[in-house]
Amino acid sequence: MSPPPSGLSPDARLRHELVALLRGGQAHTGLRALADVPPDRVNDRVAGLPHSLWDLLDHLRFTQADILEYATDPGYRDKTWPADYWPDGDAGPDDWDAARDAFRTDLDALAALAETADLTAELAWAPGYTVLRQVLLAADHNAHHLGQVVALRRQLGLWPPDGG
Repeated sequence: MSPPPSGLSPDARLRHELVALLRGGQAHTGLRALADVPPDRVNDRVAGLPHSLWDLLDHLRFTQADILEYATDPGYRDKTWPADYWPDGDAGPDDWDAARDAFRTDLDALAALAETADLTAELAWAPGYTVLRQVLLAADHNAHHLGQVVALRRQLGLWPPDGG
């Protein structure tokens, strides 16, 4: 990991740190947790654990998209917990890659928001809530569940992703 840049203004420093937090790789694994998962193993389960790798990824994808929508869409509509936030079946052959790509796309959008938005202004459609809160919420949620992905991959004999 390279050191953070020096000489940034306080605003630029905060934005840099938020993006770094979203992307992971410092105190938590980040997107590496989703790398090189064999397609035929995404639905595997371990006794005593409630979720498959697919369950966790699809939950990450949906929830991050929901957080992004909440932060950017004045027409946001509440989703149903927990039904909307967890998949109701196993992944098909192309589902893992599509969900991982959608997760990355929304992560990029959240990072762009962290770099450009007024972080502390209240959302007009959600008084008391800010983009800063939503970015921190996404980073916290992602770190938690990506950690679960790593733990499950260890139990399945699929960690580390590069075999080393």
